[in-house]
Amino acid sequence: MHSRILGTGRYLPSRVVTNEEMSKIVTTSDEWIQQRTGVKERRFAAADETPAMLGTRAAQEAIAAAGLKPSDIDFLICATQTPEAMFPGTACFIQKHLDVPGIGALDVRDQCTGFLYGLSVADAYVRLGTYKHVLLVGAELHSFGLEYSDRGRHITVLFGDGSGAVVLGPSEKPGIRSNHLHADGRFAEDLIVEVPGCRFRPHVSHQLLEEGRHYPKMNGKVVFAEAIKAFCSVIQEALQANGLTIQDIDFFIPHQANLRITEAVCERIGMPMDRVDTSITRYGNCAAASVPIALDEQVRSGRIKPGDTVLMATFAAGFTWGATVLDW
Repeated sequence: MHSRILGTGRYLPSRVVTNEEMSKIVTTSDEWIQQRTGVKERRFAAADETPAMLGTRAAQEAIAAAGLKPSDIDFLICATQTPEAMFPGTACFIQKHLDVPGIGALDVRDQCTGFLYGLSVADAYVRLGTYKHVLLVGAELHSFGLEYSDRGRHITVLFGDGSGAVVLGPSEKPGIRSNHLHADGRFAEDLIVEVPGCRFRPHVSHQLLEEGRHYPKMNGKVVFAEAIKAFCSVIQEALQANGLTIQDIDFFIPHQANLRITEAVCERIGMPMDRVDTSITRYGNCAAASVPIALDEQVRSGRIKPGDTVLMATFAAGFTWGATVLDW
């Protein structure tokens, strides 16, 4: 038994925030942002939208694309670094919105690599026959948790809001070929949101908030260098595991972290940019949602066609990283 993706979906909030608009909020410019990140614009959620609401919209699209109903879903996984609440998990809120009580609901907290970690779980469940149809959602709402000041601007300009989803089901022919996952906790402090966190007593306080510990902090030079190294290594691992070369890959979807990272990786592995997703220019970094958003967009546009071999790779806080090879 194999597993394959039966349907994809995405949801992007309607509000488009350009670099020019960002320059009115923090000290920056369109030229500065594009040179360093490649981002031109991103989406910000409305005041009444939540991560679970974004995820539900993408899930509904994916379920419909698979020719299924919500009641056909046997298990639900949500990957997110911007949860609906500290607990319970965001997957439970999505389950409520979809009105599918009783099925298992799992959250995956591996940040931007969360989608591929979740995909490996969904793939295993389907291949083993544990569940027939598994819904995997990546949902992120960053805009309400960013630091709109000069101190946080280098991170704030990167992120956007959005969600993507896929439904996996059984197949007699291969779909998901292999998943390759890694982590190195030695770099855990180099990309982090500390508060609320139970290593503090109390887990949140006025002092911690005044220090900005509830905002993301990043050691940009370390992240940039390690991301390129990790991307190249795990891509080669995935290709070798499947007896492929980069020329066998019809389309490459990297996590949309930074266009400069993507360009550097593609130059090193010999992947032409015309076969690479660069949706970061329009959506920013949507963390765990970036890969499923890109996948849905490329499938619906016809850029990814039946029979294509697709490579997906991610890098994230933790540090975590991974790659998946699949046949469409």
